Amino acid sequence: MDSSSRAPSSKAGSTNGAPTRKPSTRVRNVVDYDEKRAFKDLNDDDGDDAKSHPMNELEEHINDLSDSWETESLFQDAIEDLAEDRFFTDDPDACTPEEAIEFRKLLRAVGPKVFCERTIFAGLITAKKLLTAFGIRPPAFLEGADDSDYHSLLSLALSRELSKRAKLPAYNTVDDAVELLKRSKNIMVLTGAGISTSLGIPDFRSKGTGLYSKLEHLGLSDPQEVFDIRLFREDPTIFYSVAKDILPNHDRFSPTHAFIALLQEKGKLLTNYSQNIDNLEAKAGIRPDKLVQCHGSFATASCVKCGHKVPGESIFPDIKAGRIPRCRRCATQPGRTLPNGSNGRKRKVNRDGTEKKPRRRPGDYDSNSDSEFDAPSGSSSYANCGVMKPDITFFGESLPDEFGRRLTEHDRDRVDLLIVIGTSLKVAPVSEVVPFLPPHVPQIYISRTPVSHVNFDIDLLGDCDVVVAELCRRAGWALRHEMVPEGQVVETKPVEGWQSRHVFTQVWPEVGTQEEEEKEEEKETEKKEKEEEGKKETGEDEKKKSGDSDKENGVPEGKEKERGVEGQGKDSKAKARA
Repeated sequence: MDSSSRAPSSKAGSTNGAPTRKPSTRVRNVVDYDEKRAFKDLNDDDGDDAKSHPMNELEEHINDLSDSWETESLFQDAIEDLAEDRFFTDDPDACTPEEAIEFRKLLRAVGPKVFCERTIFAGLITAKKLLTAFGIRPPAFLEGADDSDYHSLLSLALSRELSKRAKLPAYNTVDDAVELLKRSKNIMVLTGAGISTSLGIPDFRSKGTGLYSKLEHLGLSDPQEVFDIRLFREDPTIFYSVAKDILPNHDRFSPTHAFIALLQEKGKLLTNYSQNIDNLEAKAGIRPDKLVQCHGSFATASCVKCGHKVPGESIFPDIKAGRIPRCRRCATQPGRTLPNGSNGRKRKVNRDGTEKKPRRRPGDYDSNSDSEFDAPSGSSSYANCGVMKPDITFFGESLPDEFGRRLTEHDRDRVDLLIVIGTSLKVAPVSEVVPFLPPHVPQIYISRTPVSHVNFDIDLLGDCDVVVAELCRRAGWALRHEMVPEGQVVETKPVEGWQSRHVFTQVWPEVGTQEEEEKEEEKETEKKEKEEEGKKETGEDEKKKSGDSDKENGVPEGKEKERGVEGQGKDSKAKARA
């Protein structure tokens, strides 16, 4: 009996009115596999001759999974460490890739009860070894234990596997992906930080280079706490100490942004759901009616106290200078506060789908207090002003209403192709978009590394810009962008053992040479920008000095301007005489 179809038991409820803990509805970090690969024929598919066994611990866990959440919780943390995104070819006691694929196929074909009857109960394989077929390495703490002690872990592994979307076997090759692009009319594109890294904007989770890796010096229990709204309200200095590193400092956009704009130009883009906060989709020309910025952006900023909204660029100077921007309107509207909501919150999620809880920092701070943070001296009203916060969605804040409304009321019934680019899909609720779509809709994944908790139909691995450029080239589309070199040559190779996973590599021009040229161009651009800023600052300093001199000499303000005009006139006459 499928536990998902049964009403929850009273055992899973709460006696004190607290919310009931629900089993995870997502599968995370199990071995991704290609269902289109050749399988050996399975004998006795009807299961009529399957051996009958009395109920034991494993069957109880499968049939009563929703009732026995305490046991699931007990093994959940262990599974996070044991699940690996690969077959265990290095372990002679593990299932071979071929065996693992066959077992997975059988599980989906006959269901968990018959699956267990044909495997463990029939003596075909041990529970310990069967774990490896589903990407779970047997834990060291169970070494030497009776095989029945592995049953709880196995039941969780089966549940996780069955929760995954089944791959569509019709789509496997790069040409399949190109054909889907050409024939689809309502393409949904879900993007993450990976589409901006070629511009020098760091992503969040890459080891060593990602933003979170660079935040370890802050001493937080979890680097993601930098973007936790509760901690921001307690102490915004944590966020503003790193904000300048993610601040968009130019209007450039990547070839991947240009690719999405090209889909729009061809009338194929249904919606671009972006998790990025750099607002580069808008810079690339994606229309507001085609763009949902799921996590907000730096385009605007609002006061956390009164809600006053300003253009984001107006607080950039403070951010770049390491100062906390304050709201100037608060001084004229004392006592006005902004209500806080919590529905549809952006959440950090564990790999098991449960919500991560931020570590509370010591102290009892309030971001609206006038005594916590430095304020300009001589301005008591400014010190009372609320803190300005960029309109990016922090963990714990509600996502824009447009996100849920457009997804449920507009896109779900129209989408005919999903393309996920440059995201590891680890932040809810955006990560839930993929399983929310109808299962018959083809799904393509483009990123440097594959994800393990979603069965995409085609995985195209490599630099996002390189992948989309090659797709356009094969589709006969012109993707015009300064970062796509003329005569670019891209090599594609299938990953060994996978029909639907392909690696894209730019072979000409050589990546190192191209990157050096781009860096030199960036340096030249930065140099020119600094020179222009220097000229502006010099001009402003001269004006200020001139004004200070006038004030010292007792020249009225009105006369200042007259003298300035007079001076300009004298200069021009002198030049004319020369």
